[in-house]
Amino acid sequence: MVDAGGLNPPGQKWLCGFDSRPGHSDRMNQMTLGIDDHRTAAQVRAALDAALDDMIVDLEKFVNVESPSLEQECLDRSAHFLADLMTRVLGKPPTIIQSDRGPHVHWKGSNDTKVLVVGHHDTVFPLGTVAQRRFAREGNIGRGPGIFDMKAGIVQAIYGIAAVKEWYHTEILITADEEVGSHASRSLLEERARAAGAVLVLEPSADGGALKTARKGTGTFTITITGRASHAGLEPEKGVNALVELSAQIPRIVAMANPALGTTVTPTVAKAGTADNVVPDSATIAVDVRCVVPEEKERLEREMSQLTATLAGARVEVSGGMNRPPMHESMTSELFSVAQRVADEYGIANLQGVAVGGGSDGNITAAAGVRTLDGLGAVGSGAHAITEQVRLDLMPERAALVAGLVQAIVNA
Repeated sequence: MVDAGGLNPPGQKWLCGFDSRPGHSDRMNQMTLGIDDHRTAAQVRAALDAALDDMIVDLEKFVNVESPSLEQECLDRSAHFLADLMTRVLGKPPTIIQSDRGPHVHWKGSNDTKVLVVGHHDTVFPLGTVAQRRFAREGNIGRGPGIFDMKAGIVQAIYGIAAVKEWYHTEILITADEEVGSHASRSLLEERARAAGAVLVLEPSADGGALKTARKGTGTFTITITGRASHAGLEPEKGVNALVELSAQIPRIVAMANPALGTTVTPTVAKAGTADNVVPDSATIAVDVRCVVPEEKERLEREMSQLTATLAGARVEVSGGMNRPPMHESMTSELFSVAQRVADEYGIANLQGVAVGGGSDGNITAAAGVRTLDGLGAVGSGAHAITEQVRLDLMPERAALVAGLVQAIVNA
């Protein structure tokens, strides 16, 4: 664990796609308020509207800092870029927390925090993507790898927190491994969520800027069948056909779904056999599992563990499980009501909340018993795709929404 200082010397080029240019990054931002200052909602909106050009400059640099999951050197560069950004905009440096899956960036306004803002700086795009597809702007649309999920959301939230005096009671945790399961950050997320008591998650918005008020629990099971090989023509009866056993297991697996409760169980990738004249001695299948109701997680894990072979001599092994429990609407309803009031105060029209199928770190914090609200990041589309884009002109509005929520939670 280290305190983060500055970046490389001015003009030095990063690896992993980052070009550190002097100028903007050397200027100290003047947005951060003293803890005795106060801004009205209108003043916060005005300050953030005036900061849009700076946000876009920072976003361009952040997008061009390549940060694929598990690429340690790139994630180190990304973490130090974030540390520099936080220091400049928020007025004090964060701590960089090393893990075996990359560095997490943890900023605290004080030791008396009441809200945790959560994001991740790893992306799904492979090393080299930025060289082919750097940040690009077309009017009010920004494009680039990871811009929607979730670099724009992180930048605008940092500016939003700096715009209100309640930064003093706020902490930010930007993890390095959300896209690969949050295994190295889970305990830290749970610890800081429980310490703060409320969590705002910077995952991208749903369609039209809607917040995410429920998420399915997600997981992957791998079923491995072990049989016995033999010659398929000369003595097939001496073999134990793992593929036949697998075919018997698939209907059992699919039957675990419960559409009435929103539980889906979907076989996705299967492998078996080595040659067309050999009885296969092994077979595997991956199963994507998602559920809405928390109790379904235990049922699915129990029923998967009870799978047994139908063929004599075959063996069935089950690995994996539910990585993220459901984020139930009971854990988000309170903060969503607060968000609607904040939206009215800040002139944000028609703020909606929706349930979605994908998982996030909000699943983890909600399951830890901490009230959580998700989808507070950028407005855009195309997450994880070449079409990924954000509405640049809406960054101040989304920053104001985070700012207003922080104010409301801290002052409740």
